[in-house]
Amino acid sequence: MEDPELREDFARDVVLLKYVGMNPIVVHGGGPDITSYMERLGLPVEFVGGLRVSDPATVEVAKMVLVGKVNKDIVGRINRHGQAAIGLSGDDGRLFVCERTSAPGGQDVGFVGRIAKVNTELLQHIAGDYIPVIASVGADREGNSYNVNADEAAGAVARALKAYKVLFLTDVSGWLADPSDPSSRISQADADTVEEALGTIAGGMRPKLQACIDAIHGGVTAAHIVDGRLPHSIILELFTNEGIGTKIRAAS
Repeated sequence: MEDPELREDFARDVVLLKYVGMNPIVVHGGGPDITSYMERLGLPVEFVGGLRVSDPATVEVAKMVLVGKVNKDIVGRINRHGQAAIGLSGDDGRLFVCERTSAPGGQDVGFVGRIAKVNTELLQHIAGDYIPVIASVGADREGNSYNVNADEAAGAVARALKAYKVLFLTDVSGWLADPSDPSSRISQADADTVEEALGTIAGGMRPKLQACIDAIHGGVTAAHIVDGRLPHSIILELFTNEGIGTKIRAAS
Protein backbone atom coordinates (compact mmCIF):
# COMPACT_ATOMS: atom_id res chain seq x y z
CA MET A 1 0.00 0.00 0.00
CA GLU A 2 2.37 2.64 -1.33
CA ASP A 3 -0.19 5.33 -2.24
CA PRO A 4 -0.64 7.81 0.66
CA GLU A 5 -4.31 8.27 -0.23
CA LEU A 6 -4.91 4.52 0.01
CA ARG A 7 -3.29 4.59 3.44
CA GLU A 8 -5.71 7.34 4.43
CA ASP A 9 -8.65 5.29 3.12
CA PHE A 10 -7.42 2.30 5.11
CA ALA A 11 -7.21 4.38 8.29
CA ARG A 12 -10.72 5.76 7.73
CA ASP A 13 -12.08 2.25 7.21
CA VAL A 14 -10.47 0.93 10.40
CA VAL A 15 -11.88 3.87 12.36
CA LEU A 16 -15.34 3.22 10.89
CA LEU A 17 -15.19 -0.41 12.04
CA LYS A 18 -14.48 0.82 15.56
CA TYR A 19 -17.33 3.33 15.42
CA VAL A 20 -19.87 0.65 14.42
CA GLY A 21 -18.96 -1.53 17.38
CA MET A 22 -16.22 -3.82 16.10
CA ASN A 23 -12.79 -4.14 17.70
CA PRO A 24 -10.33 -4.12 14.78
CA ILE A 25 -6.70 -5.09 15.32
CA VAL A 26 -4.16 -4.15 12.65
CA VAL A 27 -1.17 -6.42 12.04
CA HIS A 28 1.27 -5.13 9.45
CA GLY A 29 4.47 -5.87 7.65
CA GLY A 30 6.34 -3.49 5.39
CA GLY A 31 8.15 -5.57 2.82
CA PRO A 32 8.80 -2.86 0.20
CA ASP A 33 10.14 -0.47 2.84
CA ILE A 34 12.40 -3.16 4.32
CA THR A 35 13.72 -4.04 0.86
CA SER A 36 14.35 -0.38 0.06
CA TYR A 37 16.39 0.17 3.22
CA MET A 38 18.31 -3.08 2.76
CA GLU A 39 19.27 -2.06 -0.77
CA ARG A 40 20.43 1.34 0.47
CA LEU A 41 22.63 -0.43 3.02
CA GLY A 42 23.98 -2.88 0.45
CA LEU A 43 22.41 -5.92 2.13
CA PRO A 44 21.31 -8.93 0.03
CA VAL A 45 17.56 -9.38 -0.49
CA GLU A 46 16.36 -12.95 -0.91
CA PHE A 47 13.00 -14.72 -0.59
CA VAL A 48 12.26 -18.43 -0.35
CA GLY A 49 8.65 -19.64 -0.47
CA GLY A 50 7.38 -16.11 0.10
CA LEU A 51 9.54 -15.67 3.24
CA ARG A 52 12.39 -13.17 3.53
CA VAL A 53 15.74 -14.81 4.28
CA SER A 54 16.75 -13.05 7.50
CA ASP A 55 20.22 -12.93 9.02
CA PRO A 56 20.74 -10.78 12.16
CA ALA A 57 21.41 -7.65 10.06
CA THR A 58 18.16 -8.16 8.14
CA VAL A 59 16.20 -8.58 11.37
CA GLU A 60 17.73 -5.37 12.71
CA VAL A 61 16.67 -3.46 9.60
CA ALA A 62 13.19 -5.03 9.71
CA LYS A 63 12.68 -3.95 13.31
CA MET A 64 13.93 -0.43 12.58
CA VAL A 65 11.61 -0.03 9.58
CA LEU A 66 8.51 -1.81 10.91
CA VAL A 67 8.53 -0.50 14.48
CA GLY A 68 10.06 2.93 13.93
CA LYS A 69 8.58 3.93 10.57
CA VAL A 70 5.65 1.90 9.25
CA ASN A 71 3.95 1.34 12.61
CA LYS A 72 4.04 5.00 13.57
CA ASP A 73 2.70 6.05 10.18
CA ILE A 74 -0.35 3.78 10.57
CA VAL A 75 -0.92 4.84 14.18
CA GLY A 76 -0.75 8.52 13.24
CA ARG A 77 -3.24 8.16 10.41
CA ILE A 78 -5.78 6.29 12.57
CA ASN A 79 -5.40 8.86 15.34
CA ARG A 80 -6.03 11.71 12.92
CA HIS A 81 -9.33 10.15 11.85
CA GLY A 82 -10.84 10.14 15.30
CA GLN A 83 -9.90 6.94 17.13
CA ALA A 84 -6.96 6.32 19.44
CA ALA A 85 -4.50 3.75 18.14
CA ILE A 86 -1.60 2.23 20.07
CA GLY A 87 1.51 0.98 18.30
CA LEU A 88 2.96 -2.34 19.41
CA SER A 89 5.44 -4.91 18.22
CA GLY A 90 5.68 -8.58 19.06
CA ASP A 91 8.39 -7.68 21.58
CA ASP A 92 6.09 -5.50 23.69
CA GLY A 93 4.66 -7.31 26.69
CA ARG A 94 5.93 -10.56 25.14
CA LEU A 95 3.05 -10.21 22.71
CA PHE A 96 4.58 -12.78 20.32
CA VAL A 97 6.70 -15.66 21.59
CA CYS A 98 8.42 -17.07 18.51
CA GLU A 99 10.11 -20.26 17.44
CA ARG A 100 12.49 -20.51 14.51
CA THR A 101 10.86 -21.82 11.35
CA SER A 102 11.89 -22.81 7.83
CA ALA A 103 10.55 -22.25 4.32
CA PRO A 104 7.73 -24.51 3.03
CA GLY A 105 10.31 -26.73 1.33
CA GLY A 106 12.38 -27.05 4.49
CA GLN A 107 15.04 -24.52 3.44
CA ASP A 108 16.80 -22.52 6.14
CA VAL A 109 15.66 -18.89 6.02
CA GLY A 110 17.56 -17.68 9.08
CA PHE A 111 15.89 -15.75 11.87
CA VAL A 112 12.32 -16.08 10.62
CA GLY A 113 9.91 -16.88 13.40
CA ARG A 114 6.72 -18.86 13.74
CA ILE A 115 4.49 -17.53 16.50
CA ALA A 116 4.13 -20.13 19.24
CA LYS A 117 2.14 -17.96 21.65
CA VAL A 118 0.16 -14.71 21.54
CA ASN A 119 -0.39 -12.68 24.70
CA THR A 120 -4.17 -12.46 24.32
CA GLU A 121 -4.67 -10.91 27.75
CA LEU A 122 -2.64 -7.88 26.69
CA LEU A 123 -4.50 -7.51 23.40
CA GLN A 124 -7.93 -7.87 24.95
CA HIS A 125 -7.05 -5.27 27.56
CA ILE A 126 -6.02 -2.77 24.88
CA ALA A 127 -8.55 -3.54 22.14
CA GLY A 128 -11.60 -2.64 24.21
CA ASP A 129 -10.72 1.06 24.20
CA TYR A 130 -8.00 1.44 21.57
CA ILE A 131 -7.03 0.12 18.15
CA PRO A 132 -3.86 -1.99 18.48
CA VAL A 133 -1.44 -1.67 15.54
CA ILE A 134 1.12 -4.49 15.67
CA ALA A 135 4.44 -4.68 13.81
CA SER A 136 5.28 -8.25 12.80
CA VAL A 137 8.50 -8.88 14.70
CA GLY A 138 9.01 -10.93 17.84
CA ALA A 139 11.43 -12.84 20.03
CA ASP A 140 11.90 -16.33 21.39
CA ARG A 141 12.04 -17.28 25.07
CA GLU A 142 15.77 -16.55 25.14
CA GLY A 143 15.28 -13.05 23.75
CA ASN A 144 16.56 -13.69 20.21
CA SER A 145 14.83 -11.41 17.69
CA TYR A 146 12.93 -12.77 14.70
CA ASN A 147 11.40 -11.40 11.55
CA VAL A 148 7.82 -12.69 11.35
CA ASN A 149 5.84 -12.87 8.14
CA ALA A 150 2.93 -10.44 8.57
CA ASP A 151 0.40 -12.94 7.21
CA GLU A 152 1.55 -15.54 9.73
CA ALA A 153 1.32 -12.92 12.49
CA ALA A 154 -2.20 -11.80 11.51
CA GLY A 155 -3.40 -15.39 11.34
CA ALA A 156 -1.86 -16.20 14.72
CA VAL A 157 -3.56 -13.20 16.35
CA ALA A 158 -6.91 -14.14 14.80
CA ARG A 159 -6.60 -17.75 15.99
CA ALA A 160 -5.55 -16.80 19.49
CA LEU A 161 -8.42 -14.33 19.92
CA LYS A 162 -10.97 -16.56 18.14
CA ALA A 163 -11.72 -13.57 15.92
CA TYR A 164 -14.86 -13.63 13.81
CA LYS A 165 -12.99 -12.60 10.66
CA VAL A 166 -9.46 -11.95 9.46
CA LEU A 167 -8.60 -9.92 6.35
CA PHE A 168 -5.33 -10.02 4.43
CA LEU A 169 -4.59 -7.05 2.18
CA THR A 170 -2.46 -7.71 -0.88
CA ASP A 171 -1.60 -6.28 -4.31
CA VAL A 172 -3.77 -8.61 -6.42
CA SER A 173 -7.54 -9.01 -6.62
CA GLY A 174 -7.55 -12.14 -4.45
CA TRP A 175 -6.57 -15.78 -4.90
CA LEU A 176 -6.21 -16.24 -8.65
CA ALA A 177 -6.75 -19.60 -10.35
CA ASP A 178 -4.20 -18.39 -12.91
CA PRO A 179 -1.70 -15.94 -11.37
CA SER A 180 -1.11 -14.39 -14.80
CA ASP A 181 -4.83 -13.67 -15.32
CA PRO A 182 -6.31 -11.00 -13.01
CA SER A 183 -9.83 -12.01 -14.10
CA SER A 184 -9.42 -15.53 -12.66
CA ARG A 185 -10.18 -14.50 -9.07
CA ILE A 186 -11.72 -17.23 -6.95
CA SER A 187 -14.45 -15.46 -4.99
CA GLN A 188 -15.12 -18.22 -2.43
CA ALA A 189 -13.48 -21.46 -1.37
CA ASP A 190 -13.44 -23.78 1.61
CA ALA A 191 -10.33 -24.49 3.66
CA ASP A 192 -10.01 -28.08 2.41
CA THR A 193 -9.92 -26.90 -1.22
CA VAL A 194 -7.24 -24.35 -0.39
CA GLU A 195 -5.19 -26.93 1.50
CA GLU A 196 -5.28 -29.32 -1.44
CA ALA A 197 -4.05 -26.57 -3.79
CA LEU A 198 -1.35 -25.22 -1.49
CA GLY A 199 1.46 -27.37 -2.89
CA THR A 200 1.02 -25.79 -6.32
CA ILE A 201 1.15 -22.19 -5.10
CA ALA A 202 4.35 -20.15 -4.95
CA GLY A 203 5.40 -16.65 -3.93
CA GLY A 204 3.68 -14.32 -1.51
CA MET A 205 0.23 -15.85 -1.98
CA ARG A 206 1.33 -19.09 -0.33
CA PRO A 207 1.85 -17.69 3.21
CA LYS A 208 -1.44 -15.78 2.89
CA LEU A 209 -3.38 -18.91 2.01
CA GLN A 210 -1.58 -20.90 4.71
CA ALA A 211 -2.51 -18.22 7.24
CA CYS A 212 -6.13 -18.41 6.05
CA ILE A 213 -6.20 -22.19 6.52
CA ASP A 214 -4.60 -21.97 9.96
CA ALA A 215 -7.08 -19.27 11.01
CA ILE A 216 -10.09 -21.32 9.89
CA HIS A 217 -8.79 -24.45 11.62
CA GLY A 218 -8.23 -22.30 14.72
CA GLY A 219 -11.89 -21.31 14.92
CA VAL A 220 -12.06 -18.11 12.85
CA THR A 221 -15.33 -18.02 10.91
CA ALA A 222 -13.99 -16.55 7.66
CA ALA A 223 -10.71 -15.38 6.16
CA HIS A 224 -10.58 -12.87 3.31
CA ILE A 225 -7.85 -11.96 0.83
CA VAL A 226 -8.52 -8.45 -0.46
CA ASP A 227 -6.92 -6.10 -3.00
CA GLY A 228 -5.45 -3.29 -0.92
CA ARG A 229 -4.91 -1.19 -4.05
CA LEU A 230 -8.64 -0.44 -4.24
CA PRO A 231 -10.02 2.49 -2.23
CA HIS A 232 -12.02 1.38 0.83
CA SER A 233 -11.37 -2.28 0.02
CA ILE A 234 -12.08 -3.38 3.61
CA ILE A 235 -15.56 -1.85 3.58
CA LEU A 236 -16.33 -3.19 0.11
CA GLU A 237 -15.37 -6.71 1.19
CA LEU A 238 -17.19 -6.71 4.51
CA PHE A 239 -20.35 -4.76 3.71
CA THR A 240 -21.33 -5.80 0.19
CA ASN A 241 -23.08 -9.03 -0.77
CA GLU A 242 -20.50 -10.24 -3.28
CA GLY A 243 -17.34 -8.73 -1.82
CA ILE A 244 -14.32 -7.90 -3.95
CA GLY A 245 -11.75 -10.51 -2.92
CA THR A 246 -11.54 -14.17 -1.94
CA LYS A 247 -13.50 -15.47 1.04
CA ILE A 248 -12.40 -18.73 2.67
CA ARG A 249 -14.58 -20.63 5.13
CA ALA A 250 -14.52 -23.98 6.86
CA ALA A 251 -15.54 -26.97 4.76
CA SER A 252 -19.22 -27.83 5.22
